[in-house]
Amino acid sequence: MEVFELVLIMLGLIGVSNVLNRFIPFVPVPLLQIILGTLVALLPLGLHLELNTELFLVMFIAPLLFNDGKRTPREDLWNLRSPILLLALGLVFVTVFAGGYLIHWLIPSIPLPAAFALAAILSPTDAVAVGALAGRIHLPKGIMRLLEGESLMNDASGLVAFKFAVAATVTGVFSITDAALSFLWIAIGGLVCGAVVSFIIVWIRMFIRRLGMEDVTIHMLIQILTPFLIYIITEEFGLSGILAVVAGGIVHAVERDRSESLQPELQVVSNNTWSVILYILNGLVFVILGLQIPGATETIIESPEYSNLQVVGFIGIIFAGLILLRFVWVYLFWKGSWLLDTGEEMERPKLTSSILISLSGVRGAVTLAAAFSIPYVLQDGSPFPERDLIIFLAAGVILVSLIIASVFLPLISKKPDSEGDNEETREREVRIEMLKAGITAVKEATNDSNRAAAAEVISSYHRQIFKQQNEKDHDWSNSKRNKVVLNLRLVGIQAERLEIQKMLDHGEISDELAVKIQGIVDQMEVVMSNKIKMQVLVSFYRIQRIFMKPFLKKTHKKLSADQLGRLRATRLRTSTAAVNAIKAQMNDSNRGAALSVIAHYNELIARLQNGHKNVIDENDEDAFDQYKNELRIKAIQAQRNELQSMFEKGELSFSSTTKLRQYMNYLEAGILEHEEEE
Repeated sequence: MEVFELVLIMLGLIGVSNVLNRFIPFVPVPLLQIILGTLVALLPLGLHLELNTELFLVMFIAPLLFNDGKRTPREDLWNLRSPILLLALGLVFVTVFAGGYLIHWLIPSIPLPAAFALAAILSPTDAVAVGALAGRIHLPKGIMRLLEGESLMNDASGLVAFKFAVAATVTGVFSITDAALSFLWIAIGGLVCGAVVSFIIVWIRMFIRRLGMEDVTIHMLIQILTPFLIYIITEEFGLSGILAVVAGGIVHAVERDRSESLQPELQVVSNNTWSVILYILNGLVFVILGLQIPGATETIIESPEYSNLQVVGFIGIIFAGLILLRFVWVYLFWKGSWLLDTGEEMERPKLTSSILISLSGVRGAVTLAAAFSIPYVLQDGSPFPERDLIIFLAAGVILVSLIIASVFLPLISKKPDSEGDNEETREREVRIEMLKAGITAVKEATNDSNRAAAAEVISSYHRQIFKQQNEKDHDWSNSKRNKVVLNLRLVGIQAERLEIQKMLDHGEISDELAVKIQGIVDQMEVVMSNKIKMQVLVSFYRIQRIFMKPFLKKTHKKLSADQLGRLRATRLRTSTAAVNAIKAQMNDSNRGAALSVIAHYNELIARLQNGHKNVIDENDEDAFDQYKNELRIKAIQAQRNELQSMFEKGELSFSSTTKLRQYMNYLEAGILEHEEEE
C-alpha cells in the first residue's frame, strides 16, 4: 500500500510541477519536479523509495532512450557522427582520467580508482535532462541535434568506464587492454543486438498483420513492451542495453516511415499513447531524483569529518573542472562549421557556440542511479571508501548543472534583436505547420458519416494556409496591429447592423430573422471587444458541448429548409456589406490588417455559398453541424499538440510560443463564431 501511495503522490507532483511552471515559466519543469520531490522526502510522512539501479534503468531510461532513438533524425545523426563520437567517446574517457586525478587531488581520502568511478558517472550528459530543458532554451538546431546524439551514446561509454573503475577499486586489479576490448564488445555488441531484436519484433508484428489481426490494441501492446524486451535481452548477453534501445528506436523509426500509410489509426493511437507515457516517465525521473537527494546528502551533512561549506566547495570545483574541460575539448576541435557538420555555416562565433555546448552538458538521473549502485564493501570486506561522499558529490553536481544551465543558457542563447524579422518569419511558418497538423487530424478522423463536414473544415484550413502564406504583416502579438484589426472588425459589424436594418425596413426579412441575426452580430462584438468575456464564452461553449448538448438538442428548434435558406442569404448580404465597408476604410497604413479581416469575411461567404452542397436536407443539419464542431475541436487539439511538441524540442522560444498560443485563441474565437452562425 505504501508503494501505491508513493506512486500516486509522484504522479500528483508531476501535475503540480506543470501547473507551477505556468506561473513561474523561468524555472524549468525538471527543476520544479526535483524540488517538489525533495520537499516530499523531507516531510514527516514516513515515505521512502529505495532506488534499485537496474530496475530504474529498465523502467525509465530504456523507454525514454528508445523514444529518443525513434524521433531523432537519422540523417542528422549520421552527418554529426564525427563530433558525436568525439564527445560521446573521446570526451568521456578524457573526463574519466582528468576528472579522476582532479577529484583524488582535491579529496585524497577518495582513492584514485574510486575517483575514476566518480568521474565516470559524471562524464555522460543526460538525454532526458537535455530534452526537458530544450523547451525554454532556444539552442541552434545543429547544437541541439549534437547534444541529443551525444547523450544517446555517452551513457554506455560512461557506465562501462564506471564499471571497470569500481571493479578496480573493489579488487585492486585493472587492465587497460581488457577494459578497451570489453568496451568495444559491450558497445558494438549492444548496437547489433538491439538492431537484431528490433528486426525480430518488427517481423512478428508483420506476421500478426498477415494473419489478419489488425487490432490496434495488440500492436500497441507490442510497441510498449519493445524497449523493455530489447534492454533485458541485451543485458542478459552482457552487452549495453542502453545502446541497444537506441539502435532499436532507430530501426523502428525506419519501419514506421515505411508502413505509416498502411496503419493510420495505429499511428494516431501510438502517438497519443507514447505522449502520455513519455510525459509520465520524464516527470517520474526527476521526481525520483528529488526523492533521493535528502537520503544521499543526510549522512554527509551530519558527518563531523567535513564541514558543509567545504563539501559545497568540492562540488563547485568539480563542476567547474568538468565544464572547463568540456569547453576546452569542444573549442580545440572547432573549425568553422565542422563540429556542426550540417552543410551550413554557423552565424554565431565559435566561442559562443562552445560555451553553449559546454553549459548544456547537464547531468541527470542516470548519474545518481549509478552512484547508488556503488557496492558497500570491497573484496576484503572493508567499507567502500567514501561511498556516501561520492553519492553526495554526484547529487550536488547534478543540481548545480541543472541550475546553471537553467539560468545562463536562456541568456546566452537569446537571439539578437536584428533577428526579429527571422523570428517573425519562423512564427508564420509554425502557424502553417500547425494548420497542416489540424488538416492531418481531420483527415485521420474522417469516415463515411462525416466526410462532407470534413471536406468543409479542410477547405477552411487550406484557405487559412493560403492567407498565412500571402500575408506579410501578421504579428498577432503586436498590440498596435491588433487594435487596428479590432477597429476594422467593429467597422464590419456596424456595416452588418446597418444592412440588417435596411433589409428590415424594405421588408426583405422578417422581424424574427432580423433579431436572430442581430443576436449573432452582437455576440461577436462582445467576443472581439472584450478578451475576458471572450475567454469566458469559449469556456462556456466548451462545457456546453461536453455536458449540455444532449439536453439542449431536445429543445432546439430546427429551422426549415426555407428559413435556413433565408438565413444564409441574409448573412451573405451582411457579410458582403461588411467587406465593402472595410475596403472603404483601407489605406496604406492598415492594408495588412484590412486584408486579414476581409479574408475572414470571404471565408464566411464561401462557407455560406457552399453550405447547401454539403447538407442534403434539414434533417441532416444537426448531424452536419455536430460533425463539423467535433472535427474543429480535433483540429484545434492537434494544433496545440504540434505547438507544444515544437516548444519541447527547442524549436521555439518561450516568447514565440506565447504569441502562437494567442493565435490559437484567435482560432478558438473563430470556432465560437461558427457555432453562433449555425
